[in-house]
This record gives sequence, structure tokens and C-alpha cells, in this order.
Amino acid sequence: MERFIVSARKYRPNSFENLIGQENIAKTLKNSIIRKQLAHAYLFCGPRGVGKTTSARIFAKTINCLNPSENMDPCGVCESCVSFAEGRSYSIHELDAASNNSVDDIRQLNDLVRIPPQIGKYSVYIIDEVHMLSQAAFNAFLKTLEEPPAHAIFILATTEKHKILPTILSRCQTYDFNRISVEDIVRNLKGIAAKESVTIDIEALHIIAQKADGAMRDALTLFDQTVAFCGQNVSYEQVISTLNVLDYEYYIRLTNHFLNSSHAEVMLIFDEILSKGFNALHFISGLSSHFRDLLICKERSTQQLLDLAPSVTEKYREQSDRCSLNFLYDALSITTACEAGYKLSGNQRLHIEFALFRLCRITSPDWISGEVKKGQPVKSEERVKSEERVKSEERVKSEEVKSEEVKSEGVKSDEQVNNAGIEIKLKAEPQTKSMTTSIKDLMKSAEQTISIQEEIRTQERGEDDFDMEKLLPVWEKMADSEKSLPNLANALRQCAPTITDKTKIHFMVGNQAQKDWIERKCILRLNEYLQKHLNNKNIELSISVTPDDKREKKLYLPDEKANFLLGSNPELKELQNDLKLEIK
Repeated sequence: MERFIVSARKYRPNSFENLIGQENIAKTLKNSIIRKQLAHAYLFCGPRGVGKTTSARIFAKTINCLNPSENMDPCGVCESCVSFAEGRSYSIHELDAASNNSVDDIRQLNDLVRIPPQIGKYSVYIIDEVHMLSQAAFNAFLKTLEEPPAHAIFILATTEKHKILPTILSRCQTYDFNRISVEDIVRNLKGIAAKESVTIDIEALHIIAQKADGAMRDALTLFDQTVAFCGQNVSYEQVISTLNVLDYEYYIRLTNHFLNSSHAEVMLIFDEILSKGFNALHFISGLSSHFRDLLICKERSTQQLLDLAPSVTEKYREQSDRCSLNFLYDALSITTACEAGYKLSGNQRLHIEFALFRLCRITSPDWISGEVKKGQPVKSEERVKSEERVKSEERVKSEEVKSEEVKSEGVKSDEQVNNAGIEIKLKAEPQTKSMTTSIKDLMKSAEQTISIQEEIRTQERGEDDFDMEKLLPVWEKMADSEKSLPNLANALRQCAPTITDKTKIHFMVGNQAQKDWIERKCILRLNEYLQKHLNNKNIELSISVTPDDKREKKLYLPDEKANFLLGSNPELKELQNDLKLEIK
């Protein structure tokens, strides 16, 4: 029986030309070989399964190849290439730092570096998962890495660049490997399927590529898994069943029911999804991605951002035409909020079901005062505020028109009620004197009207007066809300605010640096907090530094504390003198 070799090993690239998704890095390495500008140390970093170790092997084979091609690819037939392929090369060494991470392993490597290569020009040392080395091992490796022998080249590979010491990073040429695109993975899988005589749908290949998350090795592993389950003929339905992937058809059906406000159908589909064993959090995350894809489909120029098969893209485009931008914005807002609060919810299924009900309600009639007004879509909070602001401006304009009429005709009644519901009590002159109203009376009437208009505007804007009794509780709550910045919270608690004007609040801090930092980073946020909780949009917050003569002196040294105690306690001073004590 012929031994089976997994696709990730069987179709592993053996030249720069076959390297997928890392063309820029391959070109840079080839140019460095052509120009004979080889560094003594390289660092290959990036996600798993994107070709870091493969690139290191190709690079090592090429620089030691006795007959490289014009494109700087190893020939594969010389003694150096053959010995490496058979695993008996004494010029190219691979070390797994995950299992050889002690300082003794690195010392042994340092001794091995001194031996020149038997075949080829260089001794290449490929150290995989280099971030697993211990601190002592890194320190033992520093000197050798900085000044190795002329024949030694180090290639370090890691998935976690942030764990490597800066002193190591500064000694290496760093190459950042990117995730491989879905298109490149699909193209490679399609070629491998043809070589293996496997018939597979293009939609199934896209599902495998998306599941791999940019890692070619993972994609090849998933490909082998599906072929093992399905045989030589692989269908889309078999792939989603094997890989436990939620079909996009569920999301398309759900979105159609959201648009039709069909609560019952949505609940039944969600129950069906859970009964098949899918994770509820993955479901809501996939629903957010679905709305994102629909939003991208609204513009032809952005459709290239979709990582979907052409037939699936057409279905998304058709559904996107049925969805308004407001629907997609509100839907994304609901799903992302649901996803963020999922783990904190006590009843997680109910948490998601409530989000699904809200999605159905986006296009349903609005509820006002417990009655349904048909034909009016649900308004977002921003839209409601905008309409209230427009109505407020219209009421103010109406009052201004009425004030002009009052100026020209005088006051004709004892009581007038304006549109805002505020009673305006104006004493009118007797009817016999209305024809001989003086200029003084007209001016007085106009002043009364203007003051009433200012009161109306203030009430409509929601600008309330406040005093220290209202300010201090809000100030304390504002300090509690800044727990993430302890220094700011302490400054707010220690410095009592003062009201310098009707809408101006002032407080003092200990030093100029603290004042500059608050004004640069926090003043706008503090202003908004006070304006919101005191219901006054005109509040202005100002800061100053406490003068030296008013600043409380803090005692730090033991002698200062002892002198303070003696000065504030005469009895202690007498006790010191009587017993001849030395207080420190």
C-alpha cells in the first residue's frame, strides 16, 4: 500500500516561483542573492501557515545550490539540493526552538556554528518558533548572532514577533509575511484538485479558503479532510456539513424575513440553527459579517472586497438592492451590540432572540403613546433629535412673529398662552387708552416679550439653571466615572469646583503639568459630562493651578513629620523635654 502524504507536505513549494501570496518577499530575497548582498541574520514573522519556514528552506537551498537557474531557483539535482531533500545535509540545519529552548541548546549551537560547510558556501541555521527561547538562551545567542563566522547565516522564524527581545530584532533583517488572500488559496486548491482528480465546486473551495483564515497549510488540511469524507466528488453541501460551516443561505433567508418583519419565521430559523449544533455567538458574528457584505455591495467599486464565489456575490448584490442604507446601518448597530454583550448576558439565547426581534422591528411601524401609526418607519435616536430641533426652531420663529405683532398692535388681553404652554401675563392698559399708547409703554411691552422668548428658548433647549447643591453630586459622579484614570479621578475629588458665572465652572489642580494634560486630553469629555447631567449646553469648564501659598504642604521626611507632631501637640513637646526624648 502506497504511503499517503498530506497535501501540505506533498505540494509544498520548492522554489520562489511556486511561493504563493508572498511575491514581494520572494523578489527581495532573490535580488539579495543576485546582488550578493546576503545578511548574516534574517527574521521571518507572520501568521501560521503562510510560508515562513518554506521560504527559509528555499532561500537556504538557493544560496548553497551549485547550479541555480537564472531566476535564482535551486536546480534540485546538485549534491547540495539532493542532500537537503533527503534530509542528510550538513550545510543546512533546522532547530525547533520550542523543544530546544534552554541556554545549553544555544551554547551547543554556538559551538556548531564554527564548523564550515561541507558542500556549498554557507552554513544556514533555520531556527523555528524562535520566540520560545528562554531569556538566558536569548542572551547567550546575542554575541553569535551579531558577529557570526563569514560562512554562517541565521534565519529565525516566529509567529509572535512581540515576544522577541529588541536586541535580537536590531540584529536581523525583518520580513513580515501577510495572510494569503482567498483568491490565491482558491486558485492553488483548484490546481491541486485537478492533479488529484478531485471534482469540487468553486463555492466549496471558497468555503475552505474562508475557513482557513489566510493560512495555506490550514486550507490544504481542510481540503484533505473533505476529500476523505466525500471522495473524489465534493459538493458544496458536503463541505459545509463536514467543516460545520453555517450556510450563507440562512443569512439570506433571515434578512428577507427582517425586511418583512416576520418574527415567527426568524425564531424558527434560529431554533433550527441551534438544533444543528452551531454556536450562537458564531451565528450572530456571521450575521454581522453578512450585513457588512450587503453594505459593501451597495457600491460597485467596493464589491471587490467580497471574498465570495461569483454566484454567491450575485445573490448578495440582489439582496443588497432590496436593503436601504438606514436598514443596514441599524442592523449592524444591533448585531455588534448583541455580540459585545453576549458573554455578559445571563440568558444568552434570549439575548440573541431579543436582538433578532429588534432587527424585525427596524422596518415595522413606529409605536408612539402605545398606538401604532401605520406607514411610519422606526426612527433612530439621531433622527428624532433632529426633528425635535427643527420643531423647536419653528416654535421660536413663531414666537418672534407674534412679538412683532405685539409691538405693532399693543397688548390686547390680560392673559396670553404661547405655543410652548407657558402662561404670559401682561397687564393691558384700559381700552380707552389703547389709541394713545406711549413709546415708553411700547418699549416696556417689547422688553417683556423678549424676556419671555428667552425663557421659551431656554426651556426648549433644555438649559436648566444650577447651583452648588446640584453641581456637587454631579461632580462626584463624574469623578467616579473616571476610574480608568486614577490621577484624574483623584484630582476631581480633591479640588472642589466653584461657579464663577451662571454657566462657568472653575476648579484648581496641583501643578502646571496636570493642568496641561487635562486641558489637552480630558477637558472636552468633562465638559460634555457636565452639560449632559446638568442639562445645560452652555456650561464651560476652566482650570487653573493652585498658588503656592494656598497649596497644602505634604510631609514626606521623618523629621518633617516629627516637627509637625511636636508643633501641634504641646503635651508631646513637654513629654519630650521631661524625658529627654529624641523623636524622629
